Amino acid sequence: MILEVAILQVKPERNDTFVSTFKQASAIISSMQGYIRHELQHCLERNNQYILLVWWETLEDHTTGFRQSPEYQEWKKLLHDYYDPFPTVEHYENVNLT
Repeated sequence: MILEVAILQVKPERNDTFVSTFKQASAIISSMQGYIRHELQHCLERNNQYILLVWWETLEDHTTGFRQSPEYQEWKKLLHDYYDPFPTVEHYENVNLT
């Protein structure tokens, strides 16, 4: 399982509509092959900052399956104009501590 992490800096003038638009976009990502679940968290210290956490079965489910799909173009159309700067997306895997 892979965890995708993105810090989202929403343009202050767009912050009022971001969550409702993100809810709409959530239907897109949740329909993708390899998608497990996602969360959107709001920062308490910075009103226009969010963190997006998405769990995927494999890295390729996100980087190839989602990012190279027609559905990603819909996601992009809905959300990418909200961000400044554009988010950095990183992927993590669980560290076995036993």
